[in-house]
Amino acid sequence: MNKKTVRDLRDEELRGKRALVRVDFNVPLDEGRQVSDDTRVRAAIPTIQYLLGRGARIVLLSHLGRPRGKPESRYSLEPVGRHLRTLLPKARVSFLESTDTDEATKAVSDESFDVLLLENTRFLGGEESNDARLARSLAQLGDVYVNDAFGSAHRAHASTEGVAHHLRPAVAGLLMEKELEYLGKALAQPKRPFIAILGGAKISGKIDVIEQLLPKVDRMLIGGAMACTFFKAMGAETGKSLVEADRVPMARDLLQRGGDKLVLPTDALVAPSLEAPQDAQEVARNAIPADQAMFDIGRRSEQAFGEIIGSAATVVWNGPMGVFETPPFDHGTRAVATAMANATARGATTIVGGGDSAAAVADMNLEDRMSHVSTGGGASLEFLEGKTLPGVAALDDKE
Repeated sequence: MNKKTVRDLRDEELRGKRALVRVDFNVPLDEGRQVSDDTRVRAAIPTIQYLLGRGARIVLLSHLGRPRGKPESRYSLEPVGRHLRTLLPKARVSFLESTDTDEATKAVSDESFDVLLLENTRFLGGEESNDARLARSLAQLGDVYVNDAFGSAHRAHASTEGVAHHLRPAVAGLLMEKELEYLGKALAQPKRPFIAILGGAKISGKIDVIEQLLPKVDRMLIGGAMACTFFKAMGAETGKSLVEADRVPMARDLLQRGGDKLVLPTDALVAPSLEAPQDAQEVARNAIPADQAMFDIGRRSEQAFGEIIGSAATVVWNGPMGVFETPPFDHGTRAVATAMANATARGATTIVGGGDSAAAVADMNLEDRMSHVSTGGGASLEFLEGKTLPGVAALDDKE
């Protein structure tokens, strides 16, 4: 990674200074306004503790949900602030309810806190438009800027990109560093065999990833409903399955170019509808009944995919194999997650590219059995597509 990180900061840049840290606390809250999944909050703790250990006071910025540029109580970060206190029991953790930048300026000059979480950045009208005036105001809240919000690094917002132009040094946090290191190394210097696993509903959402990875990988496994567009391109009956008709020529072209590299499911778990899981049955990929739809890969595909994953030295996975929220259509996704955990144990580097794949791995309590689980669905996807992430590009380069 060619960007400076918190490790590159000198002691005098941190001791007694305010570190303005953009984190990704966009976490789910339950009906009782409690954090129901704190993965992203816990992921930021190493950076916070590192900065505290070097004598800095921390000012945290994050968004939550999509409040459309004005305060909405259901999107307040106050419950996240409460939860943060339990994760940092030895620190004085405060929360500022206001989004007024004058009040924030006053609050950060008070030395009665170790960690201060400010209210939702998306309550500020200029956040998502990357308003220069807002970015300058946010820059007044710290002496050094740290971006540790990989999940938001693909957004050019005032708190993720704009502020870095007005507050130097501007460096990556430990989570950002880890994300870029794993994903970057997988693309630039993968140990081989290098396997990519892509799933999800639509080929259109993954076309740039396929184009970017196909020349680099040894095998690419395709699952999820997007496999049906490839089946259609092969002339197979797809029944009521989700098929992107306008992408069939593209799928045909990819099949031709990919050759043996592209590995499709050989069988499918089908049903009349998602509401009829009890009627699920396994069929060959060229025998999907006209009145049924594919909702998962079949067991023969699970086994074949598992063997390929088992032979890999590097595996990148983005997208579920089926509708994993609805059993039994979670079986393929679970099989892939288990195969990746086993591959990790054998010494492979396994990277889960955020989003639904990360949710499935978390649901199975397999996070610790992967080399790296990305916290950013959209950001990891754009990184794998070879796109520049604005929140990363704005940071200081290493000399």
